[in-house]
Amino acid sequence: MIGISRIEAAAERIAGHVVRTPTVPSPGLSELLGVPVTAKLELLQRTGSFKARGAAAKLLSVDEAGRAAGVVAVSGGNHGIALAVMAAALDVKATVVMPRSAPARAVETARSAGASVRLTDDMDGAFALMARLQDEGLTPVHPFDDPEVIAGQGTVGLEFAADADDVTDVLVSIGGGGLISGVAAALRARRPGVRVWGVETQGAQAMSEALAAGGPVPVALSSIVSTLSAPSVSRLTYEHVAELVTEVLVVPDREAVRGSLELAEHAKVWTEPAAGCLLPAARQVRERVGDGARLGLVVCGGNAAFADVAAWAGRFGLR
Repeated sequence: MIGISRIEAAAERIAGHVVRTPTVPSPGLSELLGVPVTAKLELLQRTGSFKARGAAAKLLSVDEAGRAAGVVAVSGGNHGIALAVMAAALDVKATVVMPRSAPARAVETARSAGASVRLTDDMDGAFALMARLQDEGLTPVHPFDDPEVIAGQGTVGLEFAADADDVTDVLVSIGGGGLISGVAAALRARRPGVRVWGVETQGAQAMSEALAAGGPVPVALSSIVSTLSAPSVSRLTYEHVAELVTEVLVVPDREAVRGSLELAEHAKVWTEPAAGCLLPAARQVRERVGDGARLGLVVCGGNAAFADVAAWAGRFGLR
């Protein structure tokens, strides 16, 4: 388990390389949900998502030989962008492996930052290619199955705990589980009374299925939300969620896209569906907890093109 001292050390290490993002009350979301809502705006982070934290923490912990060999990562979008940008800043050669379903903007951004981008037919193929490149000598920067990456993502929770001491329930999106593992570890240490809820989309339910099975299992991926589409969680992230998280909620893709539109309208922020999924889940938490709920949302990223969101909205008949 990742302890608070490791998260604090990561915070010191990455200071100056990442942004301390705002934690703000949202009058619009509070009115929409009927209870006070505070948002941690990680979409304002460097590279547009929380992933810059874990990438920086890992890269800064790699020894000279590991950096000289070059690094490799697999990504549905945001981790690849973060690794490409942070590696360029630290003068490290990076290779990013993405499935062809990854947003075109993510592929373009990683390439423009100087990374070598390799595309595969699906996410399973992406992880397989990353493993081969690791065997060839590249240093892996796993998107979630790495203590340094989890500690880096945990700095989100460290800041949230310092800036929003009145929240009762915090909602965090789950792909492979690195973000929620770090956030839950930080909140358990700093705000032990706060409940942490995970959120997945249908067709990207790796953590829900792991919890049901008693450990990580491979899952079939069908969600449009590529940034949450891990083919399985890791033992490390599973153990954190099983120990520290109240429950993992699953919402349909349609409601995740609707959530992105509602965040734009009511919170005045442009998010990807990986963050939009928090709103339908927040309604469930509000119903369960009652009027005393004071919700916190980790708005994890905003790397979605207008054309993508418009296409999804049209597909699901949302206006």
